[in-house]
Amino acid sequence: MLPRVSAFVRSAWRHSILWAPPIIYAAVIFHFSSESNPLPELTTRIWDKALHAAEYAGLAMLLSRALWGEGFSRGRSMALALFVASAYGASDEWHQLFVPGRDSSVLDWMADTIGAAVGSAWVLSRRDLQPAKP
Repeated sequence: MLPRVSAFVRSAWRHSILWAPPIIYAAVIFHFSSESNPLPELTTRIWDKALHAAEYAGLAMLLSRALWGEGFSRGRSMALALFVASAYGASDEWHQLFVPGRDSSVLDWMADTIGAAVGSAWVLSRRDLQPAKP
């Protein structure tokens, strides 16, 4: 018979399951933002604002899931995910000021924020999803 897992270990595992995806996703965003011409085959075929919106919709979806799993209400999870993703988008645009071959744009940040709003609202509008159990 296996020994009982301590409450601390269960809690740490649960937090890892909730927060690892958005943290890894944000790190991937940062990685591609650090490149002068990331994914040139993709960026030449798809409008860059659509790429920004899709990218930040994904981040907001993961953030909404994590916040909801932490016990926040659907509305608060959505609002906080939108705020965090939008702030991360703004910091990403600032970061790109220092990357050779990249530029910073308020329109890109707006596309990030619109994508984040859509992503967080979509996750939390799904009635079939349930928050993670403690």
